[in-house]
Amino acid sequence: MNNQQPSPSRRMFLGSAALMPVCAQLIAAEAAPNAAEGSAQQRAEEAFQTRMTAALNERQLPFPDHPNNGDEQRYTNRIGSYSKGLPHNNLGEVDPNAYSALLGALATADTRDFERLVMGCPDPARQRKLVNPQAGKAFDLEGADCHHLAIPAPPAFNSAEQAGEMVELYWMALLRDLSFTEYGTNLLGQAAADELSGLTDFRGPKSGGRVTTGTLFRGFTPGDLAGPYLSQFLARPVPFGAQAIDARQRTLLPGIDYMTQFADWLDVQKGCQPLVSDQFDPVRRYMRNGRDLAQWVHVDVLFQAYFYAALILLTPPDPGDPVTGGGIGARFNPGNPYNNLWNMTGFGTFGGPYIAAQVAEAATRALKAQWFQKWFVHRRLRPEAFGGRVHNRLVNPGVDYPIHRDALSSAALARVFSRYRSYLLPQAYPEGSPLHPSYGAGHATVAGACVTMLKALFDESFVVPQPVIPSADGLSLVPYTGGPLTVGGELNKLAANVAMGRNFAGIHWRSDYTESLKLGEAVAISLLRDQRLIYKEDFA
Repeated sequence: MNNQQPSPSRRMFLGSAALMPVCAQLIAAEAAPNAAEGSAQQRAEEAFQTRMTAALNERQLPFPDHPNNGDEQRYTNRIGSYSKGLPHNNLGEVDPNAYSALLGALATADTRDFERLVMGCPDPARQRKLVNPQAGKAFDLEGADCHHLAIPAPPAFNSAEQAGEMVELYWMALLRDLSFTEYGTNLLGQAAADELSGLTDFRGPKSGGRVTTGTLFRGFTPGDLAGPYLSQFLARPVPFGAQAIDARQRTLLPGIDYMTQFADWLDVQKGCQPLVSDQFDPVRRYMRNGRDLAQWVHVDVLFQAYFYAALILLTPPDPGDPVTGGGIGARFNPGNPYNNLWNMTGFGTFGGPYIAAQVAEAATRALKAQWFQKWFVHRRLRPEAFGGRVHNRLVNPGVDYPIHRDALSSAALARVFSRYRSYLLPQAYPEGSPLHPSYGAGHATVAGACVTMLKALFDESFVVPQPVIPSADGLSLVPYTGGPLTVGGELNKLAANVAMGRNFAGIHWRSDYTESLKLGEAVAISLLRDQRLIYKEDFA
């Protein structure tokens, strides 16, 4: 476990005048070991000291600023802000009184004020609910307080960067059903790469200064551009004790997108549960395209991918298992204290049960950190709402929303209009986004936290044996014969896959992913920093 802050010593702790009564007891216990050694009282005081030291460490860290992009103040009609679920006019602009009431409820964080909000769906039986704004005010007993972590302001509504992200989302919608293995040979994939390369401000990965079919829709961390698009931790079957989890999934039929007509779009912006539902492929398939990935992150348990990864990493290969072949049996981090011991091994600390629990611990704290950012700092509009702004800007002569020209003149946008006769962003989910703001992304924050945990506990340089890749039809796994794939790289890629899966669905922006991944990493580091205080083992 790498940590830049050393564990405070007892002498450092004794420097706090407020804790002198407790400290006097500890000193007395040290002076009379025969009376106090091993006593329940000493243990209780040492436990208290450990918790207090962690709390003091967290309190003494610099408190960050929480800047937003100014859109909420810039546009009195709130066109740049999240408002889904509230009443809207015929253009999809939120009722100003309803938005002010939402701001008032957020200011008090009082359940009664949220319950008094007037919601937007004309049919109360179809009204969807706001998702958990009060989580952003929750406290935690381990790791940094959720208000003690920050992300930078997102791109502004009228910026070239936001326009570039929107163009990428239009292309992701158009290419949802194209196999990842066919990006390099498909003319539409090449057209997407070419247009993204020419945008004023597009910040996705590039090769030689240009977006290529090899960097298309990929992440920004080490390993994301190596090998297949899909991480080995999503492609391989998962050994789960005496059971096995097949990596084939229940996915959706191709070519079916939602919210492409304005009346449907407006209904969903008001918070109405859609009248249509998902249409499933009768054949289970390995994840092979954007639609499959979008469906996986539609219904996953948020730390599911990383729990699966932990099981694959922990389980040795087993040629006798006809379903999974076992896991990969990766080495632990070189700093694991049990690596070179003869008589002991880890279990509740630094062993399998501990590692499996760490991903869940990281996930719950990551969500609190992000829900503070979503509801109480940024309130960024969802891509589907921006698509409505683009549509109205182009079809209604009286509407002059300040949208950057890169989005309005996009070749992807023209292709969407040709297919659907609207400029709305086609959605993979009938209901579009959940009812919480876009920035940052919960999935991406959990990804950053959980992957950081796993990278702290396993040897990132370990090479994944016998890597595989789903076939173009998703019916089989075939060997991957390219360069070596490492545990660290494939964990980074796993985080990118999960986060970008939400973008493939049309419900998040690229910057939602990139900044949320970093926030999740900070959450995990704060947990690991506090946990350094609690172990008896000596570890690096």
